[in-house]
Amino acid sequence: MTPTHLGQSSTLPASPEAAILDYVPNPRAGRTYLVRFAVPEFTSLCPVTGQPDFAHLVIDFVPGDTIVESKSLKLFLGSFRNHAAFHEDCTVGIGERLVAEMRPQWLRIGGYWYPRGGIPIDVFWQTGTPPTDLWLPDQGVANYRGRG
Repeated sequence: MTPTHLGQSSTLPASPEAAILDYVPNPRAGRTYLVRFAVPEFTSLCPVTGQPDFAHLVIDFVPGDTIVESKSLKLFLGSFRNHAAFHEDCTVGIGERLVAEMRPQWLRIGGYWYPRGGIPIDVFWQTGTPPTDLWLPDQGVANYRGRG
């Protein structure tokens, strides 16, 4: 499990499919704890208009045997800047890829998309019921209130 990106000069992947996510051993294997990645400046492209879309993503997971290396996650998420997909596809697809490769005990992702055309779209996905002994804080992203 030698990381591809850590300590190396890395360029932004051409696409999410081309991005390599690195995983390292869970330093607290056997413990139930939450890891949170907050991504307040996520961008992708609208598949219809080609215009940029912006979101605040919050990824929470309970590690299994591995954790995702944060630099590789940053590069993966950055690869969406030129990727055309609907909000639902981006949000759920990110969660599904992390689950398929990292195999956490539990994962949820909240995609809080900023409005285009006057409608904010929030997308939520999780793998199932969180562990019963898990401290699960609110994701902390306020509902969109416009100028109010």
